[in-house]
Amino acid sequence: MNKNMNKNTAPRQRALVVGLGVSGIASALRLHKAGWDVVVLEKAAERRSGGYFIGLFGTGIAAAERLGIELPDRLSADIATYNVDRADRRRRAMNFTDAVPGRARLVVRGDIEDGAFHALPEDVEIRYSSVPVALRQDDDGVEVDVEDRAAATATTERFDLVVGADGLRSTVRRLAFGPDEGRIHRLGYMIAACSLPGPAPGYRLKEGIIMAEQGRSAWVFPFADRAPTVLFNYRTDDVDAEFTRPAIDSLRARFGPEPTGGTLGWLLDRFEQAPDHLFDSAEQVRLDRWHQDRVVLVGDAAWCLTLYSGMGASTGLAGADMLGTMLERYPGEVPRALRAWEAKLRPFIEYHQGTGMAMRRLFVPADPTEYRIRSVMNRVMATRPGREFLSKRRHRSESSRMKTIDIALA
Repeated sequence: MNKNMNKNTAPRQRALVVGLGVSGIASALRLHKAGWDVVVLEKAAERRSGGYFIGLFGTGIAAAERLGIELPDRLSADIATYNVDRADRRRRAMNFTDAVPGRARLVVRGDIEDGAFHALPEDVEIRYSSVPVALRQDDDGVEVDVEDRAAATATTERFDLVVGADGLRSTVRRLAFGPDEGRIHRLGYMIAACSLPGPAPGYRLKEGIIMAEQGRSAWVFPFADRAPTVLFNYRTDDVDAEFTRPAIDSLRARFGPEPTGGTLGWLLDRFEQAPDHLFDSAEQVRLDRWHQDRVVLVGDAAWCLTLYSGMGASTGLAGADMLGTMLERYPGEVPRALRAWEAKLRPFIEYHQGTGMAMRRLFVPADPTEYRIRSVMNRVMATRPGREFLSKRRHRSESSRMKTIDIALA
């Protein structure tokens, strides 16, 4: 047998991806493109469907295109957003895409997950109701104990790489890095979201709503071709207490005791009646390292930017794409590839972690000063010159920041 035959019959490297969200599916897709055999574990019994508003920007759009993920664009030129008070008085406001840098594509989370899932080759193995319960590393690989919760069985398998893409409360992060204490940073805000059955009374399908008050807000995000979604935000001094009662009770308590008025009242009623909703605290993950030898964290498991950054899905896609690029660049040298991956990506992520904190002021002003600043911005953005000025500034600043990461991903 000659050397070429030996090379062609060498066993493919094997990767375990934990999590079947945006970052997990994208990681599985990119690793398969890089020539790896991929197994995906998902703790849920089935894949999620639906989802809420997501803005996909710049690098995220480019990464999706490279990964072969087909996405709709639910943005329309005639979408309009209005500031509304409890008396249902309205005035024109800036759209979400007016305030966030770069070219935008408006989607829901399910659009990205569906596009990525349908791009997965059939030989990517997906195991539902399955989680890792132990990791043991050596120089050549990772031994993983996998629990199948549906069958109540456990197996031990060996992989060349483990990717933790299992979200803010990552199991892989705890197994590889230890307890989460000091790594998850609460911002003191709660978020709640659901899909709406249609536009709020008195509004068209393509009209959005912002009701922003000191320490609380409600946003309705419109789309060109589907019903909108609503996002509630509010400040709290005791995050744990918010989870001790039904989500709707926490929302009604925080948005009272003042009368809600027609629009806010309708939104709260729709949240209470929604078959599915999100209710969680806004938190960031901050780690000194995103990898340990052959275990790597991607997306929210590594750097959770919070939805306030507008870049969560984009960085999840870009991080997965770059991971495959670095593994191709350093074949057979997984630890070296992971070091190079983190060195390239970290400045970009840390920048957006910082802007996420600043963007929170846009979603929910914490105090009278922030509220006044936000009001001034809205008055400026309500004018065409104001929107054009901000658009030019966004384009210049974002272009310089995107250049480095796009070169690395190419």
